[in-house]
Amino acid sequence: MTGSTEERLLYLLKSRGMQTAGDAGAALGITTPGAQQQLAKLAAAGLVEPEDRKHGRGRPRRYWRLTAKGHGRFPDRHSDLTLGLLQSTEALFGKKGLDRLIRHREKATLESYGAELAEAESIEDRIAGLARIRSREGYMADWEKLAPDRYLLVENHCPVCAAAAACQGLCRSELDVFRAVLGPSVTVERTDHILAGARRCAYEITVAQAPPRRAKERKAARS
Repeated sequence: MTGSTEERLLYLLKSRGMQTAGDAGAALGITTPGAQQQLAKLAAAGLVEPEDRKHGRGRPRRYWRLTAKGHGRFPDRHSDLTLGLLQSTEALFGKKGLDRLIRHREKATLESYGAELAEAESIEDRIAGLARIRSREGYMADWEKLAPDRYLLVENHCPVCAAAAACQGLCRSELDVFRAVLGPSVTVERTDHILAGARRCAYEITVAQAPPRRAKERKAARS
């Protein structure tokens, strides 16, 4: 992360969620008192707010998170223009016309993503490539392996949130693109959704297990 300490701290809270001053200081390479001082400045500006959580029988630990104003420091990309175009499309051509526009966008996106991921040899390569594409588009995406056949794709920011809030078809289309580009051997389910009040959008990806071969098939394979 580059930029001022305050900017890096805001980015940390946006990308990783709530942090204690100690955790934030460790992530940014500064002392806990230094992180506390920066958090106090951001709180005074209305960008962050604390939440005290109890852990066992000891004193509550103070966590910090972004306020709505803090989230606003990561603005939607061309949101006003996009929202206006969607509203105008629906006004002129009705809901069917808007659905056609979304399907056209979905097809173009799938072709673009597919071309970029054409050389990916494994599902992990494809997930990593998808996260890289989405980050480039402003979604602050990341991924992790949960189990041998389960992965999590996370988008910490939605650069078209205003448009998506007005047109739910955009989010539905996005999920369809993920399913198509990752291939028929996986299932993709959205587990967190910014529009539903979550801090982020998260997608659980599960690789289908190949069915066990029957005895006759195993015998044929050995012969």
